[in-house]
Amino acid sequence: MNGKKILFVSSELVPYLPENEVSLMSYETPRMVNSNGGQIRIFMPRYGNINERRHQLHEVIRLSGMNLVINDMDMPLIIKVASIPKERIQVYFIDNEEYFKRKATFTDKQGNLFPDNDQRAIFFAKGVMETVKKLNWSPDIIHVHGWMASLLPLYLKKYYSDEPLFADSKIVLSVYGKTFEGSLDKDMVKRISFDGIPEEEIASLGDPTYNNLLKVAVDYSDAVILASEDIPAELEDHITNQEKPVLSYVPVQEFEEAYANFYNTEVLK
Repeated sequence: MNGKKILFVSSELVPYLPENEVSLMSYETPRMVNSNGGQIRIFMPRYGNINERRHQLHEVIRLSGMNLVINDMDMPLIIKVASIPKERIQVYFIDNEEYFKRKATFTDKQGNLFPDNDQRAIFFAKGVMETVKKLNWSPDIIHVHGWMASLLPLYLKKYYSDEPLFADSKIVLSVYGKTFEGSLDKDMVKRISFDGIPEEEIASLGDPTYNNLLKVAVDYSDAVILASEDIPAELEDHITNQEKPVLSYVPVQEFEEAYANFYNTEVLK
């Protein structure tokens, strides 16, 4: 991995959120790349239940201040950073008062999905790309973890298709077991098509379930990692039908060599 630039975009990350499969691998994978001489950047949403004081988040004024248009509304983008103790790894947080101030990640106290989760996912994808453009940092690989980050492959290949900074970037998608029941807002297709992405190319998001979100992410990724033992059969079939490199599930205790080899021999070949 020596000298390779890898952008990690994740829904969740320890130590900022509780440990689960997504948050743990979103930490372990960049740590592995960092320790093997790679250059990394990590992005995640700044949910309101992240303790800014404890984790010493602070705003980066030079990166903040732009507005992102979501469904014809101007939404201010705020960028914060923090460092993971011991690892000397910096994390960038995508923030917005409307979308990320609430003291929760994806659901309310009753376990209901937030009705604007689709808009939050669009904002997150565009916020990451716009910030990386400001950093003028051209990644060799963009590795996506978790469903809140799952629109990034679509936006990179369609909305940012003419951006020279990402012309040679390869997208790796880690697919995890099903993490939410039900669907996001049915108008998700309209909100994405507002950005000039044809509705027929995202028709499956007419019913934006977990499986359908990840199917679209798979379609626009260059390689896929099965990051859970228990992938929904419908999703696994979709992945199998794609002619793309796929890395089968490897437990966290053994992942380092497998992921590094996959990056070097399948993704960057």
